[in-house]
Amino acid sequence: MESTATPPRFKKPDWLRVKLPTGAEYLKVREIVGKHKLHTICESGNCPNMGECWGAGTATFMILGNVCTRSCGFCAVATGKPKPADWDEPKRVAESVRLMGVKHCVITSVDRDDLKDGGSIIWAETIKAIREVSPSTKFECLIPDFAGKWENLQRIIDVQPDIVSHNLETVRRLTAEVRIQAKYNRSLEVLKRLHDAGLRTKSGVMLGLGETEEEIYQTIDDLAGVNCDVITLGQYLQPTVKHLPVAKFVHPDEFKAYKEYALSKGFRHVESGPLVRSSYHAEKHVE
Repeated sequence: MESTATPPRFKKPDWLRVKLPTGAEYLKVREIVGKHKLHTICESGNCPNMGECWGAGTATFMILGNVCTRSCGFCAVATGKPKPADWDEPKRVAESVRLMGVKHCVITSVDRDDLKDGGSIIWAETIKAIREVSPSTKFECLIPDFAGKWENLQRIIDVQPDIVSHNLETVRRLTAEVRIQAKYNRSLEVLKRLHDAGLRTKSGVMLGLGETEEEIYQTIDDLAGVNCDVITLGQYLQPTVKHLPVAKFVHPDEFKAYKEYALSKGFRHVESGPLVRSSYHAEKHVE
């Protein structure tokens, strides 16, 4: 008889406790996001650092809607058929960046495999709109792989963001289960093309999905092999019971060891810790 038992759920250790979001700056950012009908990965992704980042007056805006065409096993963003692209969105995002007065912002998006351009036109228009109304703002773009359609990636290259991030998310062996529609080598190719075009590059990896220590070191080596400038390593947290379970809570000392190894491989900047996420301390990565 086939077992219907669910995988065990581990109790979160003390080092994964986070403070509830409070404070005037946090409330100010929430008000601006709500007023301009913006989507943030902070909310959609249940980020544990939302209180800290919003309290500092920063947020990671998610463009092209809040419904993704992909169904990754780790992600809390809704999957389904997205609404048509909103061509007014670049102006709204840019105006919000101006109102917030941030010196550094992060833009990301859902995957839009339903669009011929993969959403790359709105990506480019958003970057240009921010530069127009807030020329002193530095920003990072956390982009999808555009399904390997390089003419769409070229639109990002052409507008020259300060830093471009594309996440591997996990090790090679687990990619098909964790990212499903993505490909490990294709993501490395994205980062290589960005670097070869002269852009500063960044990638993030989640730990605790069942990878081995050797696989983590190999992933760091793979990113170093495409001259990735910045790497972030953080603990995977299960968004809901329908998502992939946590296989391990990685101890802070292990994160420290991975950071030391990554620095020895030549990365310009390394963020490594249980609560680290892709855009955590993003303002430091462009320095």
